[in-house]
Amino acid sequence: QVQLVESGGGLVQAGGSLRLSCAASGSMFSFYHMGWYRQAPGKQRELVAGFTSGDSTMYADSVKGRFTISRDNAKKMVYLQMNSLKPDDTAVYYCNAIHLLTRSEYWGQGTQVTVSS
Repeated sequence: QVQLVESGGGLVQAGGSLRLSCAASGSMFSFYHMGWYRQAPGKQRELVAGFTSGDSTMYADSVKGRFTISRDNAKKMVYLQMNSLKPDDTAVYYCNAIHLLTRSEYWGQGTQVTVSS
């Protein structure tokens, strides 16, 4: 199993940037698919960015060209660089891990991102 802790959220003006971090512990980082989700009030949780098989990346259409997911396996960290932020990006952002073999799913506690107009 793995434990996930997000950090880096906060208040930022539209057009600004923010870098979210997800720290993993408890299991080998390479055993998991990693991704970022977000959930705004009154909306369903949605996939923002993630790593697919072969460590290719995928992004929601709404964030393509603005967000970048990356990771450091040695440090057991996953990052989400968010540029050109918009008010619609306001949400709680969650780190997600899925075990490659068991498909067990894990979530962090979330970090709030608020983008002001």
